[in-house]
Amino acid sequence: MSKRLPQTTAYVRITHQSWQQGKIEGEVRASEFEWQFQWRFRHGELCVEPSLGRALIKEPLTRFLEQSDYQLEPGGDYCFTIRADI
Repeated sequence: MSKRLPQTTAYVRITHQSWQQGKIEGEVRASEFEWQFQWRFRHGELCVEPSLGRALIKEPLTRFLEQSDYQLEPGGDYCFTIRADI
């Protein structure tokens, strides 16, 4: 019997996007946590607030944004799976 890896679904909403400024802003929710983020994709910088639980979401959110940034649109709702219990 193999043990199932823990996983949590994170829900992302894009609130602002500017190709000229090279940034995407939005909200991400996972479990009872909720964060605001700003992804400066030209520099590969991700800012996540508030700091509570930030360490849990920053790396998986960065991977999601790097893979999806050109498909993301303001007002769009997206989700991805984190291999951890949050």
